[in-house]
Amino acid sequence: MARLNLLEETRYEKLPVSVYPNQKEASLAVAQRIANLIRKKSAKGEKAVLGLATGVTPINVYAELVRMHKEDGLSFANVITFNLDEYFPMQPTAAQSYVTFMNENLFNHVDIDKKNIHIPNGTLPQEEVAAFCLNYEKQITELGGLDLQILGIGRTGHIGFNEPGSAPNSGTRLVTLDDLTRSDAARDFGGKKNVPTKAITMGIGTIFKAREIILMAWSGKKAPIIKKAVEGEISGDVPATYLQLSDHVDFVLDEAAASELTRFDTPWLVKDCVWENTLKKKAVIWLAEAVNKPILKLTEEDYNNHGMAQLAVEQGPVYNINIDIFNQVQHTITGWPGGKPNADDSQRPERAEPAKKRVIIFSPHPDDDVISMGGTFIRLVDQGHDVHVAYQTSGNTAVWDDDVLRYMEFAIDFDASIGEDNTHLKNLYNDMRAFIAQKQPNQIDTQEIRDVKGFIRKTEAISGARYAGLKDDHIHFMALPFYETGKTKKNTVGEADIQLTIELLQKVKPQQIFAAGDFADPHGTHVVCFNIIVESLRRLSKTEDWVKDCWLWMYRGAWHEFATYEIEMAVPLSPEEVLRKRAAIFKHQSQKDTPVFPGDDVREFWVRAEDRNRETARCYDQLGLAEYAAMEAFVRFKF
Repeated sequence: MARLNLLEETRYEKLPVSVYPNQKEASLAVAQRIANLIRKKSAKGEKAVLGLATGVTPINVYAELVRMHKEDGLSFANVITFNLDEYFPMQPTAAQSYVTFMNENLFNHVDIDKKNIHIPNGTLPQEEVAAFCLNYEKQITELGGLDLQILGIGRTGHIGFNEPGSAPNSGTRLVTLDDLTRSDAARDFGGKKNVPTKAITMGIGTIFKAREIILMAWSGKKAPIIKKAVEGEISGDVPATYLQLSDHVDFVLDEAAASELTRFDTPWLVKDCVWENTLKKKAVIWLAEAVNKPILKLTEEDYNNHGMAQLAVEQGPVYNINIDIFNQVQHTITGWPGGKPNADDSQRPERAEPAKKRVIIFSPHPDDDVISMGGTFIRLVDQGHDVHVAYQTSGNTAVWDDDVLRYMEFAIDFDASIGEDNTHLKNLYNDMRAFIAQKQPNQIDTQEIRDVKGFIRKTEAISGARYAGLKDDHIHFMALPFYETGKTKKNTVGEADIQLTIELLQKVKPQQIFAAGDFADPHGTHVVCFNIIVESLRRLSKTEDWVKDCWLWMYRGAWHEFATYEIEMAVPLSPEEVLRKRAAIFKHQSQKDTPVFPGDDVREFWVRAEDRNRETARCYDQLGLAEYAAMEAFVRFKF
């Protein structure tokens, strides 16, 4: 009976999917499967032929294999590996090379014979690539094919570098990279312009011949493409869908990557549900959007025709359900984000007391505060709350080199205008200019250049916070040490990061905290900064009474908003407030026009923010709520 239920839940899924609570548990499970294969082959005196992937996804798998080698005696002496791909052209010693990646994450730490390692050669003359690719295929075939191929998946649906349009029987070859793929790699290369346009990749046909295929995906960023790959029609537009034709494939996901699969996203379509309030709210809002009706106009027929008959029977009549959910959504709207004084707060998202709250707005980068919640920031100040802003990192990797030279030229001219000796500044400027002229992609800047980039972001943040109404002593620059590597890859969080945060919290003793709640990228600065705040609050809660009265509200960045059913506080903005928010964002001139790391969205940050806020207001309007120009949304985090 349990198997029948599982089949019903997964009936939209066209291939096997294993879902784990988090990427660590999933990675350990994959590593164990690889280790079992290696040991099984070794016991038979056979070679284990592995197809390996690179990128963020398999890092924890390789780390566990290294641990097994060092602590559990797992030997790689019988292992032969073939990597999926390599950028072209690419020197093997480059930081972005997959040779470097594999050596740093696996090969340098295990007892594999270097002659058994095969990685596409990114140094070949282009006219020799075709012959190399044929030989790569030949070597795999002569070994009897791949025993196990591990894969990640790109947001275009590529596996290896088989981009949309790849043929299902394709072999190892030179390919042109999709623009989105190059955008996703931009941070590793210090800008999209430095990302190679081509790569050598194993073909889909080669991958398909492996006796076992494991595709791994972590985080909410991968959820949309995973849904297409697992539940969509087979199409060259999403190359990963070809894996639906294999009898030997398993998709291994964490819960975030699996979140848009039907059984998790809209479970009422595949099974009976336990209708707790959050699920009920999600379902009713989904239904209203699906049939394009306000909540209060939904009918029993709408419920029955869209998989929600069980809810109608158990908690109906449906009009009562509609009223309940309508009221819940309506009660999230408030023009008083710090709480409305002398008012009944039983149906409001924030407490009325104390009437004037001490507030800290934590901003991971120096512009997240105004981009993500600039309207609420300004309103909190206007309404008399004691607002502080804390910029957690310097943001010094996200400034163009040209801006450094421009500011240095200003400083040199200014010193000269007041009669100061600017010889030292000129020498520094010349050194900086010479360094920038020969700088390699993602090369660490000199300390002086990093300092200037940090100063640029700092002065912009001060300008934005002052515009919002803050006094200088309420503007805090934390420069958390984990960030200050000079590289896009940051250090792990240390005790110093937590202690700096604890000190600020102790100084202000806030009743209200706002923090960036963007968790789609598990390695992103936002989630790292958020976890530092939570850990600091948890420690303080053991000794400090004020923490019990402190509420932590999460906001989202310029790209994505909380789903409507998740929102617990929606702050409406008037047209004038939208313009004030825009002006605050404009203070961040180094991020204006084209920022260093724009992602795959070509819109400027202020445009993204306004579009997102308008879309939130539109969603509320279509559900039958009041129509506003824009809305900023928040979700409370209970620590």
